[in-house]
Amino acid sequence: MALRPDPGRAAGEPGRLRGTAGRDALVARALARPIKTIVLVYVLTRLLALAAMWAAATWVQNPAGVGHLNPTVADLFGLWDAQWYRRIAEGGYPVPLPVDPQTGIITYSAWAFYPAFPLLVRAGTAIGLPFPVAGLLVNLPLGLLGALIVWRIFGLATHAAPQAHRDRLALVAACLWCFYPATGVLLIPYSEALALVVIAGTLFLVMRRSYWLAALTLLGLGYTRAVAPALGLAILVHLVARARDERRSGTRLFVGDRWALIVLTVSVAVSALAWPATVGMLTGRPSAFFDVQKAWGQEPQNGPFVLWLAWAWEARGVFGVALIVGIVAAYLALVAGRHGQWLPLEVRAWALAYPLYLLAVVRPITSMWRFLLLDFPAAALVASVAMRTSAGERIVPHWRRRVALVALALCAGIAWWTVAFLTYVPWAATPP
Repeated sequence: MALRPDPGRAAGEPGRLRGTAGRDALVARALARPIKTIVLVYVLTRLLALAAMWAAATWVQNPAGVGHLNPTVADLFGLWDAQWYRRIAEGGYPVPLPVDPQTGIITYSAWAFYPAFPLLVRAGTAIGLPFPVAGLLVNLPLGLLGALIVWRIFGLATHAAPQAHRDRLALVAACLWCFYPATGVLLIPYSEALALVVIAGTLFLVMRRSYWLAALTLLGLGYTRAVAPALGLAILVHLVARARDERRSGTRLFVGDRWALIVLTVSVAVSALAWPATVGMLTGRPSAFFDVQKAWGQEPQNGPFVLWLAWAWEARGVFGVALIVGIVAAYLALVAGRHGQWLPLEVRAWALAYPLYLLAVVRPITSMWRFLLLDFPAAALVASVAMRTSAGERIVPHWRRRVALVALALCAGIAWWTVAFLTYVPWAATPP
């Protein structure tokens, strides 16, 4: 018996082909205009984060947290650390060091916050802009610039495994970074956007061997964020990789860049010590910065990782410790495994050094969600898992659906983070 063609299948096939062709054309246009694509995704995710903030302010924010009966989205721009940055921008740092009036022990104060961001915002407040507006005008372009630098870093092939689809992976990864659940922090007056630009910019300059400029950005990092040790490890990995390459090629080590590398190395140390030393000089107490950090709850004297392991043990016992160790181990395996190998070695070094540095020196706190925004290589790992085969050799045909599902899940994450952490209830504080 002769088989008849299926009319429904035959009729539907052209539609499927047209749909596939349309999606391919859309991807081709995005790849042809990557900067425009990132700008579009960045703007859309800012609007999404703003919508989540509006919903949280309207339906979730307790009036007790803002001091009036009708909370608005504007209230969320002035909560938490934004209050401290505002104090610095408008009134500077307190001298002498604030102390507890009853015990005489140094208490928490603005000295725990690095000055680069509030000084940038001060330029806006100086011309009459409200502090939240000035912070927004600083953070919006900085966040976009950071996303573009991240995209450029992902696209670099130096010290990375060959990858035929690097451009596509880099673009999707940069766009997924814009969907990170704590992305709303790039709207409010926080320093994450500036920190991203300085960190990613320094890493990019080092990878392009612009060592003098990298040394300058490192000095800026010293007054922006306390992450110089982690970034220094990524720089060390770059130097080791370069030395290996030059030995293999038979050329002299670091020829033409030796003085620049000496200055760069010194800049790492200066960046790590700049703000603590400045606080010591301005207050007349050498240990002032660390004393203030202790008042805020930081206890590095207990040893690296101890606070997180103790927290996990107290919360869930053996299961809690095993869970946190398992999460860290899985993440390390992703970075070191096939899904991380398409990334430059320096980027993988940052992906390893930064989260481990946080676990070593930061106490268990819900702000870790915000801090991990700077672990931008995680977006590249997610993109690789979503788009490539299990062996990492090629991109799967249905990668668009998988990326769309990831983006949808991250959209839910934006709503969750905004509601759970950005709102403020005095008796149930979970800082963003």
